[in-house]
Amino acid sequence: MNTAYLLTGGNMGNRAFHLQQAEQYIQQYCGEIVCSSSIYETEAWGFTDQPAFYNQALELKTALSPDQLMRKLLEIELEMGRIRTQKMGPRIIDLDILLIDDLIIESELLSVPHPALTERRFALLPLAEIAPLLIHPIEGKTITALLDSCTDTLNVQKK
Repeated sequence: MNTAYLLTGGNMGNRAFHLQQAEQYIQQYCGEIVCSSSIYETEAWGFTDQPAFYNQALELKTALSPDQLMRKLLEIELEMGRIRTQKMGPRIIDLDILLIDDLIIESELLSVPHPALTERRFALLPLAEIAPLLIHPIEGKTITALLDSCTDTLNVQKK
């Protein structure tokens, strides 16, 4: 069994409902969600002229390989109606793998740890809530230490 840490997010429609729906799909198709963070609201990152996002971190126990997990998450996004038209644009749902065990993966399909994790407060804050002492396999620091040194100034608020 692998332990994967995911970040769910979205900024279109009923944001809280979409996160709940994504969690149900992940539980159904990917494995057992053993822990979930609070929901956080965050200003848009990158392309800022769009509604604020809701984000939530999940800890998942899965028998799927990292590639299988990523493919399932992409299928869930499609099932929920995500259409990729604009990079960093508005979306109904976004499902990212932040970390899987202590693996380091770089492929066409997947980069683990997520390459921007250490720069994004909206990912680190919910992850620190559920796995504060988890060690980033490249940085060699806890999630809490990475959050403390993160220079991202976006406003991230617990809902």
